[in-house]
Amino acid sequence: MPTTQTPANPTDNYDSPWKEAIEHYFSEFMEFYFPDAYAAIDWAKKYYFLDKELRAIFPEAEVSNRVVDKLVQVELLKGKETWLYIHIEVQGTQQADFARRMFVYNYRIFDKYDKPVASFAILADRHRRWRPNSYGFEFAGSKLILEFSIVKLIDYEPGIDELLTLDNAFGLITAAHLLTQQTRKKNEERYNVKLRLIRLLYERQWERKRIVELLRVIDWFLELPKELRQKLKAEICQIEEQQKMKYVTSFERDAMEEGFEKGIEQGIEQGFVQGKELGVVEGRIEVARKLMANGFSAEQAASIADVPVALLQSS
Repeated sequence: MPTTQTPANPTDNYDSPWKEAIEHYFSEFMEFYFPDAYAAIDWAKKYYFLDKELRAIFPEAEVSNRVVDKLVQVELLKGKETWLYIHIEVQGTQQADFARRMFVYNYRIFDKYDKPVASFAILADRHRRWRPNSYGFEFAGSKLILEFSIVKLIDYEPGIDELLTLDNAFGLITAAHLLTQQTRKKNEERYNVKLRLIRLLYERQWERKRIVELLRVIDWFLELPKELRQKLKAEICQIEEQQKMKYVTSFERDAMEEGFEKGIEQGIEQGFVQGKELGVVEGRIEVARKLMANGFSAEQAASIADVPVALLQSS
């Protein structure tokens, strides 16, 4: 069967899956990619994501082509309270000033909090030789250099099958990222890869919440055109008959599209803009209710359907 090349995948989404995966599985992220740092953190203590604070420190980050960046406050395994700030960057493309940007992030965070800052980078591009890990300058005995830890995702490519056997969520996530890159503009191949990953997830003896979250991550990575999503849905229904679990990911979008279209039609029939807008909101609320019925929290459902969570809590 010939590989489908159109439509292509011009909007492969790397930002959302990485952002959600790091937030849900931060300890597994550190254990998988940076085991020395993982071993020094006190995981019995609470850690804090400081996204708003990071944006305030580095507002120009909004226009960068990075995949995602995170600032996390953690407590270390020492005899007394010792806080450290971890700056994480997932960089999707080769960029000439990347190391300099890591340097600037580091000193701005230190200047803001007056606490130690550790910098870590995931290089998610396809350029095997691009491995920046330091930036600095020196003159006449004066020296300032930042060295930061890096992981190159393409190094994992020869061992994708092994990644899929690991219990750590980032084995699967790393494989999904690499397979997304490998199957760009190859929709039939991507369809088969996506189905394989979904089958593997259903076979895992993980709790339902973890499986559903990782299904969403896989779905964000391996984007398919609508007709292949429908074909995949039919395959998934057969698996669900045995597993007794709902697959609610890319099909959320189909339901939302239908809800939006219905709302727009209602608005047109009523003949005024307010009616159109009301219909769209009602369609989104209905999608969110269906997500909640399939195990999503009100906050998750509201985020996916793009409605205020208060509308779901009061309905």
